[in-house]
Amino acid sequence: MKKNRKQKQNDDVFQINERLNSDVLSKLKTASKQLKEEERVEAEVKREKEKQRKIEKEKNKSFEELLDESSLDWKNYK
Repeated sequence: MKKNRKQKQNDDVFQINERLNSDVLSKLKTASKQLKEEERVEAEVKREKEKQRKIEKEKNKSFEELLDESSLDWKNYK
């Protein structure tokens, strides 16, 4: 049963390749590569923006927030 399904998929792919002109096929592959590259670049930009946002947030913390995040136990130094 699995072999029949896989064979049918292979036949479908083969038929599509036969029908498409090699020029059209190469254009589609090029467009696919460009889209993948654009998505990669967008993801990189998004990561960089998130990194900058975290840096800015860290810079703008109040003294109270910094004390709350501190691991020191200030009661020991009274």
